[in-house]
Amino acid sequence: MPRLSVNGINLNYRFDGTEGKPVLLFSNSLMSNLHMWDTQVDKLASDFHILRYDSRGHGQSDAPKGDYTIDMLADDVIGLLDALGIEKIYYCGLSKGGMVGQKLATRNPERLHAAVFCATSSYMGPGNLWQQRIDTARAGGMESVSDGTLERWFTPDYHSTHSLEISKIREMIHSTPVDGFAGCCIAIKDMDQRETIKNIDLPVLVIAGAEDPGTTPAMNKLIADSIPGAEYVELPASAHFCNVQAADGFNTALADFLSKH
Repeated sequence: MPRLSVNGINLNYRFDGTEGKPVLLFSNSLMSNLHMWDTQVDKLASDFHILRYDSRGHGQSDAPKGDYTIDMLADDVIGLLDALGIEKIYYCGLSKGGMVGQKLATRNPERLHAAVFCATSSYMGPGNLWQQRIDTARAGGMESVSDGTLERWFTPDYHSTHSLEISKIREMIHSTPVDGFAGCCIAIKDMDQRETIKNIDLPVLVIAGAEDPGTTPAMNKLIADSIPGAEYVELPASAHFCNVQAADGFNTALADFLSKH
């Protein structure tokens, strides 16, 4: 897949779908890569020119040492769009990707037609939890954080019936560079968008997993309630990775929303 020099690093990206259609950009979560969206690409390929990328510190993009910020991650998106000559997009991000989307919708609304924030939050304290995760990963590698992560990302029922999908996601976690994980953890730890998102003036859909223990339905509902006119969908029997665990419901909600805007 191609890479572009953006904001001081090389970002890995790929296009799918139908050239000439509106551009829909997907932004990945912490500890994953652009392939977390494979099921959505299959559903939306005929209606959109789909742009996916590995966010800073993830997948085949560069993972520089040091602290990252949500502003920095948003700058990466704008830099990628500028480098590709894309003026305006539909945006969909999950977890960390949803946090970056909130920043873009607040700071760069002229670049977005509409935005979808999934299984995310506008604030993720306390900070000591994120430092503990960084310390664990630095001491034992990404393998040391994968079991706990997967327990939060999928319900027990899904674990027992979808071992192949779980193994694919586990590999995404293991392949994430520790420096990239740590940098993004700092970005999440330092983020507080609870007030700024009240100024978002775009069509917004918030999608939550009803059994998500990390970014709970209440956290997602707070985002929707803070943004004038925002829509909210809660997917039953799904945890954090709701785009995978509840793919049919997720894809329907996403497609229905995008078709209106």
